[in-house]
Amino acid sequence: MIHTLIIGGTRGIGRETAKIMLSQGHAVSVIGKRRPEKQDDVTGHIRYWTMDFTDEAHFINIIGTILERGKLSNLVFAHRYKGNDDAWTGELQTSLTTTKRIIDHLAGEFTDSSSNSIVLTSSIVSHLVADEQPVGYHVAKAGLNQLARYYAVSLGCRGIRVNTVSPSIFIKEESREYYQQNPDLCDLFSKITPLGRMGTAAEIASVIAFLCSPAASFLTGQDIIVDGGISLQAQPSLARKI
Repeated sequence: MIHTLIIGGTRGIGRETAKIMLSQGHAVSVIGKRRPEKQDDVTGHIRYWTMDFTDEAHFINIIGTILERGKLSNLVFAHRYKGNDDAWTGELQTSLTTTKRIIDHLAGEFTDSSSNSIVLTSSIVSHLVADEQPVGYHVAKAGLNQLARYYAVSLGCRGIRVNTVSPSIFIKEESREYYQQNPDLCDLFSKITPLGRMGTAAEIASVIAFLCSPAASFLTGQDIIVDGGISLQAQPSLARKI
């Protein structure tokens, strides 16, 4: 059975990715900072572990139990910093340092297949600026893209592909009610997006699932932008459209 480990898989993109992998018959292991919603808890071939992502000792303690389910075929990162401490330190520690440590620790724990996969969730702010996000978030996402390229080269000889997925604004289960209560904002996003609507967490998860599939067997070191085309447009054009 294919074993997929998701770091940050109890909410948003991570949760949707877990659902897709489970529907495809994977053994899905999820590490999250909190337990999932009750209705998602321990069903089928999915199991959950809770921990602080930056706690390396705790990770090492639980990874042995996780690997009892089998060597990894896929490793997906869908976590991000959610805290009230120094945002710069928190973003870099959680997104970059923790991701690097986990990849380094697990690089030797993949199957002998020639097409294993690591996918990192990045953002279009890796190359654009969103003033509602702190500078640490921007730098961390840009760093993730380069981290993926580095590991795509260094781990390719082990049959491990490494890619990033970069979404823009999207609707997830946790934000659905907010957007339902703000239809004017949804209309604006739809107006400035070439595909004419907002994307969903499930659609981003589908791209992650593709990158973890044999269909992407010769794809590595790439950043797949999933934003309905919004980042293709020049800002003056968007201003005129608005």
